[in-house]
Amino acid sequence: MQIAVVQMQPQYGNIHANVNRVCELLSRADAAVVVFPELALSGYFFTDREQLRNVALELNSPALQMIEQVATAQRKVAIVGFPEQAGERIYNSAVLYDGCGGSYIYRKTHLFYRERLVFDEGDTGFFVIAIDWLDVRIGMMICYDWRFPEAARTLALQGADVIVCPSNLVTHVWRMAMPVRALENKVYVAVANRIGKETQGEETLEFNGHSAIYGYNGTLLAELPSDTEGIAVASIEPALTRSKSFNQFNDIFADRRPWAYRLSGGAS
Repeated sequence: MQIAVVQMQPQYGNIHANVNRVCELLSRADAAVVVFPELALSGYFFTDREQLRNVALELNSPALQMIEQVATAQRKVAIVGFPEQAGERIYNSAVLYDGCGGSYIYRKTHLFYRERLVFDEGDTGFFVIAIDWLDVRIGMMICYDWRFPEAARTLALQGADVIVCPSNLVTHVWRMAMPVRALENKVYVAVANRIGKETQGEETLEFNGHSAIYGYNGTLLAELPSDTEGIAVASIEPALTRSKSFNQFNDIFADRRPWAYRLSGGAS
């Protein structure tokens, strides 16, 4: 099957323009699974919660329904980052549309930098979605979640073949870590990053692109440049991730010894 990561520069605060752009790119992507960046529908650098509330979307919003309609009509799985309004709470979320009318929400667990000022901590935990018509199992995490090996390992232990990671990355350390997450769990990893700059007051964040798809052995399968919008596509074979053996004696999951990993006291 084909999987794609989309690299784009959202218009800050312009939900209408960003939804139209996502629908256009989703239609263009020559892949069964298409991953968009974190907060692709709103832009990223919000420091005022009320300002963020003005662009946050409920799950049944017409904007999200437009994207779901395209995904269903084209029989594609779409993963899109957006600010989610849920009652009084606002989450940094990603929605997965399965191409058959089903939808699943992941809310970012680990909030990064000034996100803590405006977003609520995610409450979904990590989970895996089985896409039966593609025979693939997908786990979601968002950007800074990559810093925590437990996130990817939890998804892999739940049976993920592919981990998708909508992102707005501003450091470069992730480019060392992401192939390791793929290798240590024997899963594919698809990172959809954004490009461009956003400024609040005297502070500017610059997003560094390099959206990439990594093979289950950590190899780079596809990558985009640091400063260009585009779509990167790679062929993957999800079933090849399901045996965790790498020789006749060793299996990276069967060889785990959870009893030895327990903390003996003190900090957790």
